[in-house]
Amino acid sequence: AATAPGKKITARLKRTLPVRGPQAPTVSELMRWYCLNTNTHGCRRIVVSRGRLRRLLWIVLTLSAVGLILWQCAELLMNYYSASVSVTVQFQKLPFPAVTICNINPYKYSAMKEYLSELDKETKKALETFYGFSEGKSKVRRSVDEWNSTGSDFFQQIPLLKVEDFSRTATDLRSGQKRKIEGSVFHKDSSIVNSGDSNDIIGFQLCDANNSSECALYTFSSGVNAIQEWYKLHYMNIMAQIPLETKEKLSYSADDLLLTCFFDGLSCDKRHFTRFHHPLHGNCYTFNSGENGTILSTSTGGSEYGLQVVLYIDEADYNPFLVTSTGAKIIVHDQNEYPFIEDIGTEIETAAATSIGMHFTRSRKLSQPYSDCTETGADIPVENLYNKSYSLQICLHSCFQKAMVDSCGCAQYAQPLPPGAEYCNYKKNPNWMYCYYRLHEKFVKEQLGCQQICKDACSFKEWALTTSIAQWPSTVSEDWMLRVLSWDKGQKLNKKLNKTDLANLMVFYKDLNERFISENPANTLVILLSNFGGQLGLWMSCSVVCVIEIVEVFFIDSLSIVMRRQWQKAKKWWNNRERGSSGKAPQASDLERQGHDNPACIDEDLPTFTTALRLPLPHDSPLPRTPPPNYSTLRLETAFTEQLPDTLELGQH
Repeated sequence: AATAPGKKITARLKRTLPVRGPQAPTVSELMRWYCLNTNTHGCRRIVVSRGRLRRLLWIVLTLSAVGLILWQCAELLMNYYSASVSVTVQFQKLPFPAVTICNINPYKYSAMKEYLSELDKETKKALETFYGFSEGKSKVRRSVDEWNSTGSDFFQQIPLLKVEDFSRTATDLRSGQKRKIEGSVFHKDSSIVNSGDSNDIIGFQLCDANNSSECALYTFSSGVNAIQEWYKLHYMNIMAQIPLETKEKLSYSADDLLLTCFFDGLSCDKRHFTRFHHPLHGNCYTFNSGENGTILSTSTGGSEYGLQVVLYIDEADYNPFLVTSTGAKIIVHDQNEYPFIEDIGTEIETAAATSIGMHFTRSRKLSQPYSDCTETGADIPVENLYNKSYSLQICLHSCFQKAMVDSCGCAQYAQPLPPGAEYCNYKKNPNWMYCYYRLHEKFVKEQLGCQQICKDACSFKEWALTTSIAQWPSTVSEDWMLRVLSWDKGQKLNKKLNKTDLANLMVFYKDLNERFISENPANTLVILLSNFGGQLGLWMSCSVVCVIEIVEVFFIDSLSIVMRRQWQKAKKWWNNRERGSSGKAPQASDLERQGHDNPACIDEDLPTFTTALRLPLPHDSPLPRTPPPNYSTLRLETAFTEQLPDTLELGQH
């Protein structure tokens, strides 16, 4: 073939000349090639600069620029995941929130006496033993059976104790006997000053029913707090055994609680209220609950256009040991939210007019990756026990109730029942009190994992409340107002009303300004990429193509070189092993095929005759001599039809 000599020369040169660029044999050769050909000037100046000082200076400047780029890009990346807050104020007709009202006393004491008689006896015995309290001619307007009962075994197992100076012995306030204190001591409220001797500490001891050596003593500096906590403990035991239908009858009806009602200047009645039973507060009533599909709204602000109700509290029928304050509790919430009266309820005072002005705010936060919030709670591994929209409180209460059922075998009375569970009581679950207190201690210390699992809701509504109180009714209007209210309720009450049994409540919008607080991304992806490009161009005169080049050279090509060298080493080892097993010596042709690196050529172009002439001969080759002329070889027109461009230069010389 006519091109056979040219192909042979080209193949010979390719085997002899060194390989440069992405196919360099070593990483150092690749880095040198990159520095000479890259568009980032700092890297090129490191290689071409003469003198150690100048080269060192360029190394320092280049590394400093790289460090500044990394720092600025990290700042830009962190700023990308931040959010800016915007506040929008709108003036429009606003939907009125749901208002839930509960009497502070959950159940009528006159109807509960038959269920609480044993507990009341034990409580009064403890008061008489420790404080010398005797009912006698007290102002209490109700009587309890004679104190001749020995009490149940359960009260004997968990009596009130008097601990002297945190010693390991305590006196049983019921029997007067001393008992040894086992286990840990937990002091609940050391900041409250004790009403008696400063050395006398009141509390009660709970022990594991399966292991009597596992006990915990819960003490209180105040005898009032100790007695109330002990009373509530046994009270929940009793209430957990009463059916729900019975408890609804023992609590207050809408006719009992509501005397008058006005909304937006128009009269309203119990039909506008929805009843729901709260374990700790009895029957509660929600105005504008939205259950019938209608949500009331208001187009005018001010107390005249909100909700106005007069509540009948009936202080005389309060449980003296369960509650120590008189009045009602209310909470303003969205129709889809559960009213956590016990957590964030506002107390309403009797014999007073309480005005609550509202400001409405809707808030929305950005979810991942900007904040750790949840949209609907579907991604939280906790079952919602309240059948209402997700909130952080619902998640925490549901998580604790689930842990209570798993650890103690029953559910805590103050929270909804999980499917298939039942409320704790000492007859079926004698160990639940000890289990509950230890579990609650872990919950407060964030050892149950509920605080780590539960997240804030991304969107929520909030009504900021401003409360003001005035005396009601006034002295001059008290007589006729009480007479009229007594006449309106006379057939049901059969007695004259006292102003301490009444509470006046007004809930209204102070203005119709709806504030919407939202989070927006501080930067978009386009702005982030633009900022990255600005930093690269400022410090390294680099573009996106330059970044791609860096990725290709420093990652892809470097990795391929390392892998190729490892493969060559493995292949060489295998060939040497094969030769050792066959006894053959390496042939000369194998050495010729391997070739060698020649530093004479630093160009990455294809080999030519010009580069071939610059190749040094091997050291062990004889010196070249001029061969005798052979005129027949000068006739090249048969092999080459025209002169090659790279031979023109030789012909001119």
